Amino acid sequence: MSGDLGVTGLLALFGVVAFGAVIPVVPTGAAVSAAAVLARAEHPWEVVLVLLVGGAGAYAGDVVTYAALRTAGAPLAHRVGWLRADDPDGTLQHLRARLEADEVRSLLLSRLVPGGRIPVLLAAALGGYPLVRFASANVAAALLWSCLYGGIGLVGDTLIPDPVVAVVVVVLAALAVGLVLPRLRRSRRDDAAQGGADVRPAGPA
Repeated sequence: MSGDLGVTGLLALFGVVAFGAVIPVVPTGAAVSAAAVLARAEHPWEVVLVLLVGGAGAYAGDVVTYAALRTAGAPLAHRVGWLRADDPDGTLQHLRARLEADEVRSLLLSRLVPGGRIPVLLAAALGGYPLVRFASANVAAALLWSCLYGGIGLVGDTLIPDPVVAVVVVVLAALAVGLVLPRLRRSRRDDAAQGGADVRPAGPA
């Protein structure tokens, strides 16, 4: 099995990741993982290119999505339910506050959680968040995302000698990560909410 991606393979990876970032029907993380395995098979130095191209594709997709949200404005957000109809300004302020608390972390988590990117990008596009800050922070977030899924591919390739089997396994592993992380996050939120509900001020004896 050839691991030489070449220019064509890298361009295809960029296209797949960018397209999947705009229209989330493509498992972009699995694409980066599989590409890392293919690259390592014969030309390990191409792994670096895979990570850079994967990050560039993710970044490009975010920019396109940001521009679309900025152009479409709040009416589209209301129509598809991205904003609360009864308090759109409050929703945007809440999203912006979360983004400002830690830009890179928020942007990275938004890529790992299915459906998480749109609210964060919406906050940046419509909430008055400075474009320069968003653009600079998203460089690191997109690259970290690509490195994470590339790392999943490389670990799987190390544990499984057969490149064909490794590709299948790492794709499944990448898909599993995309499913498990949101569940863990929801579980932690539920536990925190339950813990807060259990704490009650003591009444008079």
